[in-house]
Amino acid sequence: MDNNQIRNPKLWVPTLYLAQGLPFFAVAIVANQMLKSMGVPNDELNHWTALIGFAWVFKPLWSPFLELAPSKKLVVTFFQVFGGLCLGGVALALQAPFWFAASMAMLALVGISAATHDIACDGLYITSLDEKGQAQYAGWTGTFFNAAKFFTTGALLLLAGHFEKTLGVVPAWTICFCILGAMMIVLGLYNGWALPLAKNEVSADTNAAAIARTLREVIVEFFKKPGIWVSIVFIILFRAGEAQVQSIGPLFLREARNLGGLGLSTAEVGAVYGTVGTVAFLIGSIAGGYFTSWLSLKRAILWLILAVNLPNLAFYLLSYFQPTDLTIIGAALSAEMFGYGFGFVGLILYMMQVVAPGKYQTAHYAFATGIMQLGFVLFKLFSGDIQIALGYQHFFIWVMLSAIPVAVLSQLIPMTARPQPKEEAQPAPLEQVV
Repeated sequence: MDNNQIRNPKLWVPTLYLAQGLPFFAVAIVANQMLKSMGVPNDELNHWTALIGFAWVFKPLWSPFLELAPSKKLVVTFFQVFGGLCLGGVALALQAPFWFAASMAMLALVGISAATHDIACDGLYITSLDEKGQAQYAGWTGTFFNAAKFFTTGALLLLAGHFEKTLGVVPAWTICFCILGAMMIVLGLYNGWALPLAKNEVSADTNAAAIARTLREVIVEFFKKPGIWVSIVFIILFRAGEAQVQSIGPLFLREARNLGGLGLSTAEVGAVYGTVGTVAFLIGSIAGGYFTSWLSLKRAILWLILAVNLPNLAFYLLSYFQPTDLTIIGAALSAEMFGYGFGFVGLILYMMQVVAPGKYQTAHYAFATGIMQLGFVLFKLFSGDIQIALGYQHFFIWVMLSAIPVAVLSQLIPMTARPQPKEEAQPAPLEQVV
């Protein structure tokens, strides 16, 4: 009896996707908060964390080569433990005189490790469960991935805020990254026992050269899709406003009130963003899925784009009135996060239903998600510069104006895939490894 039959998915699906989420949010959110506490300007910290985000953009390019490993379990557990060591390395880097360069180097390793882990993680889930099992545990994957967000943006920031006051900034973040590193190592060791083996099927002609040739074909076929360049522009522009507000919003909450921010502590940001904000995002995501299935993507897309961007008005109002009541601030952020979750469904479905269909469907969906991440990284990269140039109030107006191009484009381009010949719609071998 193989390992896949012995282990109940309830024993490994939660820990698998918790381990997927922890390093992602450590790079995407926790690192920004740490650098803000260390006094790094908004433009500089967003430049560096955005560059690290390119690991998730380019991961489809090396994902096929992971098929050369004996099993997906081996890849998953290795990168969980390695990622944990790298997170611990961030804690050590903070003690160095050249702490900024050292911590950015370690976070870059965390990003590459996490992006590579994502590939094997999703592949293991797909190959270890049949269609019924995949559907049955699909909700678990999202729940435990977002549990990592709840922990990192909620509990961990609350803990960081406490230690910043009692021990100082550097010890506080040293402890937090030690906790993250220890959690990843423990998850890796546990998953070494719990995960199904998910052996890779290696044939005589499976080698790096053969995989490279197939990857080249996948890339060529992707860019030969009808209307693909318009689709790429749409995917990138979809994230224009959201990427900027997700990058600057938490920093605005921390900024001193005399500089236009709300002057919240690290712990207070954790209380409003990581608790009510995360819950609102989850509710919005579920509601957006039902809304789109009821109305269809073509009829719903404009409403979904507005849902992502109109609640950003909440940030402008917060910057204008600068309230001090955490209840008011939490309510405004909940509206923004609900809209973000509700509308983001539109981009996911566009990639699934318009961009991916055809030959190499799964592989092309992976490429679309890389482009989606590229949209986030590009707008995050320059968000700090724009904010410093405009100030917070005018920056949040700019964020809302950034939604106009994609809203117009959504009404001009098709929201259904061009029909593919039957022979082109068959799954291809590389789909199992991208």
